[in-house]
Amino acid sequence: MAQATSQLAVPRVAVLPVNFHVAVRWLSVIVFLGLWQAIALVNGRVQYFNPVFLPGPSDVIGATLDLNAQGILFTSLWTSGVRLLSGFILGAIFAVLLGFAMARYPLIDSIVDPILTMVGPIPPFAFLPMLIIWMGISWPSKVALVAYACFLPILAYTVDGVKHVDPLLIRSALSLGASDAQLFRLVVLPAALPSIFVGLRVSLALGFSALVVAEMVGASSGLGYLIMDARTFFKVGQMFSAAALIGAEYSLFAFILGRIEHRLFRWRQKGLSQAVA
Repeated sequence: MAQATSQLAVPRVAVLPVNFHVAVRWLSVIVFLGLWQAIALVNGRVQYFNPVFLPGPSDVIGATLDLNAQGILFTSLWTSGVRLLSGFILGAIFAVLLGFAMARYPLIDSIVDPILTMVGPIPPFAFLPMLIIWMGISWPSKVALVAYACFLPILAYTVDGVKHVDPLLIRSALSLGASDAQLFRLVVLPAALPSIFVGLRVSLALGFSALVVAEMVGASSGLGYLIMDARTFFKVGQMFSAAALIGAEYSLFAFILGRIEHRLFRWRQKGLSQAVA
């Protein structure tokens, strides 16, 4: 009876094959594109509103091929990608270092936290005009805006991750004679990394948003600039193409970040199924 009760208490976890999840992901994309194409075709026949305002996926692909033929496509992807990575890495480095310092030294936390509380609610885009005045419309202003947009989320998650390290792990390491450097490298950093990666994932999307806005306001290249240039000449297909390329480039960076996280934290992938086993 006790054995039966314990078996009932253990939740059953449905484990589906990886290929099934991949197929569902691709199917969702295909269905979305199919619906989009169908709506564009119906609107082209019914003329509910001007079909020029809603190009279908086939029109967007054609516009993308035109950009490629003009030699603009990969130049814009490369320019936006390098700007994003530069600002993302710069913001992450400063945020992680300051986060560990704030969590480790209460005095630094007391000095920095009120400033962040005051500046944090201000949208990053509010600083863009000032950055353009100080740094011009070239690369530094774009990289600085992306770095600032990424900085605050990573900082918050870093501080939270460090402050919530299991005290038992710290006491165990100290009882074994670990130095401060060993304690940081072997205990604190590995325990805080999962929280830091959450901040990295959140800030990646914010960084892309900041980059596109910066390129739309003041730039002569990049995906955001493509959207504004297409608007000027009323090339709606090119506008959709640039927007789709932004999503594709973000998906690529998010995938790379996810693979890095997967390799670092393989022990987390099992989740509940491993706990039940």
